[in-house]
Amino acid sequence: MAATLPDWARELIELYESNASSQFILHGNVSDRFLLPLKDGAKLENLGDFLEEVMLPGFDVILSYDLGNGIRVEKGGETFSKWPTFRDNQALPSKPRESLEFLTHFLRYCANVRKLKKERTQVAVIVKAAHLVIPDTRGGFSHDLSAMALIVRDWASDTLLGGLDMASFLIVENLNDLHPLVVNNPRAERVQITLPSAGELTAAFELVAPKHPVALSEYRDALDQPATQLTGATLSAVESLLKTKEYRKEPLREADLADLKKDLVERDCNGLIEFIDPKRTLDDVYGQEAVKEWIRQDIALWRQGDIAAMPMGYLLCGPVGTGKTYMVECLAGEAGVPVVKFKNFRDRWVGSTEGNLEKIFALLHALGRCVVFIDEADQALGRRDAGSNDSGVSGRVYSMMAKEMSDGANRGRILWILASSRPDLIEVDLKRPGRVDVKIPLFPTTTAEEGFQLIRALCKKQKVDLPKDRFGEVKTLIPSLLTPGAAESLAIKVYRSMKTRNLDPVEALVESLRDYQNPVPPEVMEFQIGLAVGEASDLRFVPEVFRGLRSVGG
Repeated sequence: MAATLPDWARELIELYESNASSQFILHGNVSDRFLLPLKDGAKLENLGDFLEEVMLPGFDVILSYDLGNGIRVEKGGETFSKWPTFRDNQALPSKPRESLEFLTHFLRYCANVRKLKKERTQVAVIVKAAHLVIPDTRGGFSHDLSAMALIVRDWASDTLLGGLDMASFLIVENLNDLHPLVVNNPRAERVQITLPSAGELTAAFELVAPKHPVALSEYRDALDQPATQLTGATLSAVESLLKTKEYRKEPLREADLADLKKDLVERDCNGLIEFIDPKRTLDDVYGQEAVKEWIRQDIALWRQGDIAAMPMGYLLCGPVGTGKTYMVECLAGEAGVPVVKFKNFRDRWVGSTEGNLEKIFALLHALGRCVVFIDEADQALGRRDAGSNDSGVSGRVYSMMAKEMSDGANRGRILWILASSRPDLIEVDLKRPGRVDVKIPLFPTTTAEEGFQLIRALCKKQKVDLPKDRFGEVKTLIPSLLTPGAAESLAIKVYRSMKTRNLDPVEALVESLRDYQNPVPPEVMEFQIGLAVGEASDLRFVPEVFRGLRSVGG
């Protein structure tokens, strides 16, 4: 497969050549390696090299700036040296404001030369790590930062510069880290650099295959297979993986690809997400027959590609310990698609939380079909109006999540699953159809027999066999409103008693139940059951015994 321009690069070229824009904010996967499709063969380089060699070969002067290196003349040093203001052996400025003013003066000089002498000079300016030069101001207002932001805005809107063939590129990983005067400039185009597609990964594999004969020995004629399996990882991570495998003389094997992808993506995301291991299926869920039937019907539609009736998301709600996370783990094995769990994306640094969300969303779009799990959603999803206690972070999180969850383009690609024992604390707008279409309540047991069967099922996982016909011996001891979490704790206690006191399973269960106390206070349990009943999108999910509790918590 020959290397071709990625979609974002074609979009950028179209915007520039049509004169729609001359300033571009490149965000997203900007720190990755990129496949450069050159006339004399492709190669892997960083984004700066991609811009200079692939996007800007016809430009006369290319200047770059970053905090570490200051201003650098990447191309056209002879042309640049003709600028009267510039003197031989003059040190170029490095401080942010001085540098931006210096660059602006040069751009104006080139624009005046063109206007007066009709000499055409194409100039490009690349500001690397732009968020460090003109950062977001949520940490506090700064006149100096605002002045620099206005200078950069002028590159796209100044009338004089409009007559110059120029392009400016601001490179930033997360838009939320950049000064709002720059991000919200209507004359600037925000171009997202996505994670590499399966086709781009295949082209990269073809390029590096000769250098990694052992690592890719099992895929010599089918490089598209590992490329498809590793979609969602960066080219940098994949290249590093191949180098490590080649050094160890280990071939990349199909059985390892799922684990490798998990490790690569989680490392690239700096621990913001984790993949849920799909070791279980819905067959491992005790009871909840109506819920399992509904979910299986949705998964069947998904597999068939019939997404018209596919929900955008589920809300799993119910008392603490009713198995919401466990249900997601079982759904992961049933669905056969990656299941991603949000971890600690909230950060104490101003703007970092929003930046983390940007990074997560970019990954989700690259994964293709996936399930996204957000536990304790009442705390994670933010509030429309959280006051001033968190400097507005909660409101911005809410806004970003609401926008992403309602994006119709995600239907059939991303299935959101929110879990909470306090669904009343989740913003109503986040639970509406179009974001969360199916609300599934999970409940504790309603009878002693259900409780016994639940304990039996969980004891089997401890390799403890409770005879079904001895239910009568423990019937009066089985607690009401038993959750899977509490039952699992009892199963472990039974196992312990058997091992430490040489009791048979039923004797161990009797001893474990004799002084048992429900870990959730009765009033809390009843309140949370009522909330779950009130949230249910279909009463078939609610046992008859609980339907009278619908008004609780209202």
